[in-house]
Amino acid sequence: MKVIIIEDEKPSARRLQRMLEKQALEVETMLHSVEEAINWFQNNTHPELIFLDIQLSDGLSFEIFETVNIKSSIIFTTAYDEYALQAFKLNSIDYLLKPIDEEELEQAITKFKSNFDSRSPISLDFEDIKKLLVNPIEREYKKRFSVKVGQHLKLINVSDIECVFSQNKGTYLHTVDGRNYLIDDTLEELESQLEPDEFYRVNRTFYVNIHAISDMVSYTNSRLQIKLNNYNEQDIIVARERVKDFKSWLA
Repeated sequence: MKVIIIEDEKPSARRLQRMLEKQALEVETMLHSVEEAINWFQNNTHPELIFLDIQLSDGLSFEIFETVNIKSSIIFTTAYDEYALQAFKLNSIDYLLKPIDEEELEQAITKFKSNFDSRSPISLDFEDIKKLLVNPIEREYKKRFSVKVGQHLKLINVSDIECVFSQNKGTYLHTVDGRNYLIDDTLEELESQLEPDEFYRVNRTFYVNIHAISDMVSYTNSRLQIKLNNYNEQDIIVARERVKDFKSWLA
């Protein structure tokens, strides 16, 4: 099976390559721009599967498909949040949110392999998807959570949440008064519920509220340690592959 990666950040491309090799998939080549990808597709046999970043250094990757008729299956790798990706679901495209999780990657590959024999042609309305990404629809984000405290229900305003974290298969809100509240949602489900300008997922375990950050300290392996106003139960470390995006989010 022929697989290629189109990703403008070379460290991310190499990391994905290593992850694919663990899944016994050999990457034929890695491309890093729209122009490079167009030239490659015009002069090479197209692969069965493409891992495709949306935002490349010289434009959106959809521009590749405007020039070259590609029939390969696609798994998007992207930092766009979930609501902007609804169009992909409607067009039967799979996607992985960055930083890519190995378990989610394995599931995506399994899904691809299970559908590979049918080789259904890909029909994508890229113009509609581009419009959605450039001019995303307005949406309402969660303003409060209802949590159970003993036999009572308590309302927690989102503005009172310092961070959200997972622990022992549970998801907890940590509030400005230093208390933790168990909720039913998973961190993945919260992806589309929390205002992305206010909350950022710094690693697989934590979302942090930008207004609760009191300090940021350089940490080992090019990572960052986040300190919040009240939360001090465990270290909050920005994953190395998220540091660049995290700094952009702060700005």
